[in-house]
Amino acid sequence: MILRELSVTNFKNIPECRLEFSGKVNCLLGNNGMGKSNLLDAIYFLSFCKSFSGVGDRLLMRRGEDFAILRGHYERKGVDEELLMGLVPGRRKSLKRGGKEYGRLSAHIGSFPLVMVAPQDIDLIRDSGEERRRWMDMVISQSDPVYLDNLIRYGKAVEQRNRLLREGTVDHNLYAAVELMMDASAEYIHAARAGWVAELTGLFAGYYRAVAGSEESVALSYESHLNEPGSTLGLLLDRARRHDEAVKHTSVGPHRDDIEMTLDGMPMRRTGSQGQCKTFTIALRLAQYDFLRRTTGMKPMLLLDDIFDKLDATRVERIMALVTAEEFGQIFVTDTNRTHLDEIMSRTGGDYRLWEVENGSFTRI
Repeated sequence: MILRELSVTNFKNIPECRLEFSGKVNCLLGNNGMGKSNLLDAIYFLSFCKSFSGVGDRLLMRRGEDFAILRGHYERKGVDEELLMGLVPGRRKSLKRGGKEYGRLSAHIGSFPLVMVAPQDIDLIRDSGEERRRWMDMVISQSDPVYLDNLIRYGKAVEQRNRLLREGTVDHNLYAAVELMMDASAEYIHAARAGWVAELTGLFAGYYRAVAGSEESVALSYESHLNEPGSTLGLLLDRARRHDEAVKHTSVGPHRDDIEMTLDGMPMRRTGSQGQCKTFTIALRLAQYDFLRRTTGMKPMLLLDDIFDKLDATRVERIMALVTAEEFGQIFVTDTNRTHLDEIMSRTGGDYRLWEVENGSFTRI
């Protein structure tokens, strides 16, 4: 899959631009705060209907403007496709594909697969389990729409149960109805997550060794209340009922799952150096890319946002050798250092484009 052209109006600090991209490598050069990452976020938004930064839609509109528009022209499985996203304050965001508006934005997820590697990825290691669950859900949903449907149903049911707990409801029939919905979705979610972590672990370990150039042992372990053989969410909820009534929220279930990340058997969040953590997260994202390429039958777009900072020259070289290989498709790279970009472009055989970015404006070099 290739993004051929992108038009942006009033998105973050970008007033207006129209860029035609190379099918292989596209580089954005400029100082921090100039708009390089904002362009990548616009591409991300067209795939996921939300910002990579997690900010609300209103904050994505350029200051002083009351709308934003993103238009992308793609080549997807040999067919030309157009996506048009519109943002207006107080209205539901609008996404049209080929001129036809989506009824549910969730139906779009996974159709235009994308992987973004950014400095914020350190949160996958250092932050709470919520960050890792969000990552699991984002990746699996791109390859399995049934998973996304179950995830949405489960989330709504948890909200309903928590509301019953907060209100002190004692009607067991109400709890039974909500918990039945939770149990049905939880089984699918747990099985999908367990299978995904198992598959990703092998891919991830290979990429970590390739980038680090060492024999350090890395691993991912899926932690869930449902891992216990014979356990069901219904049984877990029964055991936790008294506790949940006291604390006024649901304490067990897939919404409490986590991934333990280790280096040589030790928790990564406690023992990993800055360089090791960065190598770890880059390897996670490259493994994510490989997983999506295998499951969607397409080469996702790969967005590399300022990833070379704090890495030694040898690791930078190894990353560049990986991402410019045949297994990877279209790549977008941002950096403040042209040396890194020139090195990447030298590997592409001329199939690249480079822009200088300043105050939301893009000048082709």
